[in-house]
Amino acid sequence: MRLLFYYILLSIGVTTMAQKKVGPILNLLNSESVPYITTEDLKKSKFVLLDSREPEEYKVSHIPNAVFVGYGDFKSETVTQLIKNRNTPIVVYCSIGVRSENIGEKLLKLGYTNVQNLYGGIFEYKNKGGIVVNKYNKKTDSVHTYNKKWGAYLNNGIKIYEN
Repeated sequence: MRLLFYYILLSIGVTTMAQKKVGPILNLLNSESVPYITTEDLKKSKFVLLDSREPEEYKVSHIPNAVFVGYGDFKSETVTQLIKNRNTPIVVYCSIGVRSENIGEKLLKLGYTNVQNLYGGIFEYKNKGGIVVNKYNKKTDSVHTYNKKWGAYLNNGIKIYEN
């Protein structure tokens, strides 16, 4: 019985420790050169949504209607061909908002004037009950977490670390 008690206590502790908040890491890694938009405000606005993760992440799940632009293989032509009007509202996202800030900076340099970075990325969106879809456009609870370190920031969903 005592062993069971310690096991439960340890499990609760590990779960609690694994559920991290994105704020501190965003404060450390981002300069806020691209203004944030919250998940709540995202649901109230009209915009073009750009996914700046890697292809395998996008295939597992993405926010509905998001256009894949990638990160490591980002090509500005993809965006300039898709979005002709440089004043079009754009929201860019990644896992938590670090890579998307980098892509947002590139969009600003291209002359886009209304670019925002989704605060906390797809993880925060999913943590707050947002719907994600897979490569077949079917609702899913799976989210590619890039790696186990970043996966600690996803608290609501099935963590996928590989394809």
